[in-house]
Amino acid sequence: MPSTPSARRPLKTRNTAWARGLARWLVARRVAPNHISLLSLVFAALGAIAMLLSPTVPPEVRAGLYLAAAACIQLRLLCNLLDGMVAVEGGLGSRSGEVYNEIPDRIADPLLIVPVGYACGLAWGPELAWTAGLLALLTAYIRALGGTLGLPQNFQGPMAKPHRMAALTTGLLGAALVSPWGLDGVLLLLVLILIVLGTGLTAVRRTQTILRALEAR
Repeated sequence: MPSTPSARRPLKTRNTAWARGLARWLVARRVAPNHISLLSLVFAALGAIAMLLSPTVPPEVRAGLYLAAAACIQLRLLCNLLDGMVAVEGGLGSRSGEVYNEIPDRIADPLLIVPVGYACGLAWGPELAWTAGLLALLTAYIRALGGTLGLPQNFQGPMAKPHRMAALTTGLLGAALVSPWGLDGVLLLLVLILIVLGTGLTAVRRTQTILRALEAR
């Protein structure tokens, strides 16, 4: 987990009673933050599998796979929350924590985004999904680049990781509801378009912020 406050994503859920209680439970059992980070990747892989299987099953089963994928996204985010709390607030961080925090996160984003393009079953779905996945990696790269230049890491949106995952979760829940009418593919395609546009804008905004900060030095 990042060792400096400026490298931590500000999250309101970090201050909730349930999150603190769960983090204390994990700390009491000496669960390593690095293991929690790796578990997030497991949930991302399970969510990806559920989405990739969805075009091959009947609509009623497909809805269940969409719900499973949405749950996996939230469990991945829960791991992202708890690894930092156990490491920083719980005092179980290690020197390798930043590596375990960043690399699974970078893999998990496209692992959850790209399968949506194949799940929708429509033209341009895979292309949009790969574009969205690459843009997600780009926004994270720009954030980390700012840190290497001595600037506070910039977590601004409008389509930062929490926003991307919220859009995906909402889209999958909606797809589960409309799958009996065959509208799930269209809805998932619209979610991908939203993520591509929002993530592209996020990359531009973060780059502009870095340039302004460097020019002001």
